[in-house]
Amino acid sequence: MQAQDGLVLEDVSISLGQTRLIRLSAQVRPGSVLTVMGESGSGKSTLLAFIAGFLEPEFKASGKVLLDGRDITGLPANERRTGLLFQDPMLFPHMSVGENLLFAIHGGSRQARRKLADDALAEAGLEKMFDRDPATLSGGQRARVALMRVLLSQPQALLLDEPFSKLDAGMKSQIREFVFREARERGLPVLLVTHDPQDAVEAGGQCIELGDER
Repeated sequence: MQAQDGLVLEDVSISLGQTRLIRLSAQVRPGSVLTVMGESGSGKSTLLAFIAGFLEPEFKASGKVLLDGRDITGLPANERRTGLLFQDPMLFPHMSVGENLLFAIHGGSRQARRKLADDALAEAGLEKMFDRDPATLSGGQRARVALMRVLLSQPQALLLDEPFSKLDAGMKSQIREFVFREARERGLPVLLVTHDPQDAVEAGGQCIELGDER
């Protein structure tokens, strides 16, 4: 397996006690999506935690995570350059929409950072919402702000932990399309974990089912 591009998992194994949850090798090319499916408790979110550097100490893990040829397995979470989206957009309630975006931008003048935030809002179809309270947004609007905040942090890969599961059917399809298009245009490898088969259909690319392997 060539590890120079995208997100690569080499012989990843994760166990809890005597139970092995995951044994997996995979590669996600830039701009493509790998969907990982499985029932609750199959280890989907645990896999994302291992990749992002948040795995709880009670889990035993081995194997490597490479991102654009760089071994990030032993790095702290803030140095891995992975962007995560969860079921809940997790916008800071004490900040405006725009301030949530500014939080993700490091370096540069206030003016330059403000332009980046404004451009991101325009790209998401949320112009003139910089000063809005996140609580006043619809579910779809919050999901778009959450994605743009992640993208403004300049990740090299996107990790999606069922971010569409709380949206209604119509909005779910729209946000899925928006997320996958943004990732494709930016050349980001995406690892999506979900229990919804339609997510995998919309994502395209490879799909892996986590079983009850012991």
